[in-house]
Amino acid sequence: MFNFIRIGFIPVLLLMLVASPVLADDVAKERKEIREKTSETLKRLYKLQPEAKKAINNSYGYAVFSNFGMKILVAGGGRGKGEAINNKTGKETFMKMLELQAGLGFGIKRFQVVFVFENQKVFNEFVNSGWEFGGQSTAAVKYDDDGGAFTGAATVSPGVWIYQLTEDGLALELTVKGTKYMKNDDLN
Repeated sequence: MFNFIRIGFIPVLLLMLVASPVLADDVAKERKEIREKTSETLKRLYKLQPEAKKAINNSYGYAVFSNFGMKILVAGGGRGKGEAINNKTGKETFMKMLELQAGLGFGIKRFQVVFVFENQKVFNEFVNSGWEFGGQSTAAVKYDDDGGAFTGAATVSPGVWIYQLTEDGLALELTVKGTKYMKNDDLN
């Protein structure tokens, strides 16, 4: 019996040793891809809305997500990945997004979302507890003739602003339906 357990244990141990470097390489590669997408998204946002750079730099922290959604007839969903960055410490937290939606429709959408957090409380709640939008809510975009820091952003709760970029540019309306943002335990 002991030999049988030992014989079964050795291949499992070898598999774990061989798979560990592969997994570490996959994690490093995915983190790199997320960082590159964050950089690309911010550059694009700053080009479309220059005041956003000041708002993000002066915030407590921000999060950038790249999302993909699809809806066929009465059901749809989406996935995304990104990172939250604490401006005070520079710490990155890798995150993911899941979305479910119901209702008539058909289409595929790629978009990026940039969250801006005005203070530590709302940033920490987002990163540590995740965030869930239920039902359907549409946030109005704030336009300010004087060029306010959050021009082109939608407020979704006190202290939290969102910029949404589509293939056509900065979205004029943000709709969130059954969307959940949470830490990606595989990457942190």
